[in-house]
Amino acid sequence: MVSTQAIAARAARRAISGPSASVSFGPNVQMNTDSNPPLPQNETAVAVSLANPKVAVAAANDYVSGGNVVMRTADGGRHWKTTRVTPFFGGTGDTCSGGDPSVAYSRRDHVFYMGQLCFFRAQPFSEVQVYVSRDNGRTWTPGRQAARAATNFDYSTGTVDTSIFNDKDYIAVDNTPTSPHYGRLYVGYTKFHLLPSGFSDYCPLQLSYTDSVNMANPVLTTFQHTAIQPDNPGGDGTGSSANQFFTPQVEKNGALDVAFMNEDCNDSFDPHILFQRSTNGGQSFLPQAVQIDKPGQYMDFLDAARDDTIPPTNFRAPNTPSIAYDPKNGSLTILYQNNINRPVSKADISYQRSTNGGQTWSNAHFLSVNASGNPARNDQFFPWVASAANGHLYAIWFDRRLAPGNVRINTWEARSPNGGVTWTSRRISTRSWNPNQGFFSSGAFIGDYNGIAVSSTNVYPVWTDGRNNAIARTGIGETDIFTDVESR
Repeated sequence: MVSTQAIAARAARRAISGPSASVSFGPNVQMNTDSNPPLPQNETAVAVSLANPKVAVAAANDYVSGGNVVMRTADGGRHWKTTRVTPFFGGTGDTCSGGDPSVAYSRRDHVFYMGQLCFFRAQPFSEVQVYVSRDNGRTWTPGRQAARAATNFDYSTGTVDTSIFNDKDYIAVDNTPTSPHYGRLYVGYTKFHLLPSGFSDYCPLQLSYTDSVNMANPVLTTFQHTAIQPDNPGGDGTGSSANQFFTPQVEKNGALDVAFMNEDCNDSFDPHILFQRSTNGGQSFLPQAVQIDKPGQYMDFLDAARDDTIPPTNFRAPNTPSIAYDPKNGSLTILYQNNINRPVSKADISYQRSTNGGQTWSNAHFLSVNASGNPARNDQFFPWVASAANGHLYAIWFDRRLAPGNVRINTWEARSPNGGVTWTSRRISTRSWNPNQGFFSSGAFIGDYNGIAVSSTNVYPVWTDGRNNAIARTGIGETDIFTDVESR
């Protein structure tokens, strides 16, 4: 679904300067098919096949099915087909609400995995589920057979632990044949512990992992469980036991690296960006998380409601970090939203690097910069970064530098040919869009993150986009999922 405007704009688009100028950019493409009336899709994740670089699978929140929408390509991103996956809760036999999509490919098993939540708006059940596709995203595990990486329901006794709510999953697979944990599936999430008052006294990161997903019936899969961060019964919902946004990378030697936010359990304040590491396949982690941000180099933004809303728009924009591992030299690069320069340029995208397995990190540098190298004006948020096998890094984020009123959103991409040491960037969206028309009548939610994946032949940036909004006809604000696939 390629717009005529995108095709016309393609020839006029300026290539990246510097040593990475060989990349060929394609036109903007809407990846999902629409319902009638069109309803929102947002919050994207994408993974590529390691057997065929032209095959990629992406997922997003879907307000048509109530679960995830899956989009797949077999021709390097020129055409996409849509499938919908609705979660199912075995404890009651009901369909549940889904979301928080994540996608990964297993080189060993030649399958795609997709993680999503299963929860109810008015009931206490919550699960983190994993689905399997053995045909490159065409078909998926039926909802009643999804693997349960985490649940607050005891299927042997039929009881629910109402004090636990499992939230915000993300997945990764160890795809290095020489790794001692080759093929291991990692599923990370946040475990909210809720008191009867509704107050959460702790909400630490947790990990589930398995070496063997039951392909015939994934619900029979057994997971091992590890606390990445500690519980804190009776706590105040802050500190080391208050976490969100598990973002993983698996190194060639099998080490599991995790970047995440130190986020208060009961509001959206993110005082620090943290790092954890496991060198034994997820069985244990560092005794204490490493603080990535440095004094005077990072600041979160707090609006009056402490709910991550960035004025003048209505949607929340949480600080969702992303980390990439350079398999060529072993370095790590993390991207995140930074408000340290807010009085001058509002929210910016910053990055830091580590060359010693995350033990120490460089000073923070701005990635979302203008032609003079200074932080770009207006707000930038929702960064995501991925690495190619040759160490080149690719990143995308939402950007409002071109919006006079700091409302309309474009998507920008950056590329580093040297593992994150230097970058060049450019706008890749051919049209901007208004997020206040992106979610029903409120504009209150456009998802919490974007995605990007890299194969040996293509770069697959995937983002939420409201340019084709039908609100004038339907009265319903909505967004779609777009890409701008590049040939490497």
